[in-house]
Amino acid sequence: MGYRLVGDGAMVVHFLFLAYMALGGFLAWWLPRSMWAHAAVAAWGLISITTGVECPLTALENWGRTNAGLAGLGPNGFIDHYIEGIIYPEEYTTLVRWIVAALVLVSWIGYGTLSKWRGGRRRPVERASSEGLTSA
Repeated sequence: MGYRLVGDGAMVVHFLFLAYMALGGFLAWWLPRSMWAHAAVAAWGLISITTGVECPLTALENWGRTNAGLAGLGPNGFIDHYIEGIIYPEEYTTLVRWIVAALVLVSWIGYGTLSKWRGGRRRPVERASSEGLTSA
């Protein structure tokens, strides 16, 4: 039972990870500090697509599933097992990747635009100096 929970937990985290990779930049519009985490997730997505390196979540899910007596995810991993051919047809894989890349790009452009807008609307910070209070 414990191994099955590990496998199922890894699957849920993997779905959340992919959702954050596609949409996390929009979250950064409201939580600007989350952009660093989103940049790291997007970089991992790019690395895994271009190099084919196995995601640690896939390895963890396979470990949990096989130790629970279940079949592993197969040679192509998480996306092939749960997403391709189920959520969208396999022949649209390249299109879906480009759509995700476009979502990330649009969210980052929006983040940059909002950052500039927010930066221009800040009031000067007052700080102490040897002559008294001055505006920075």
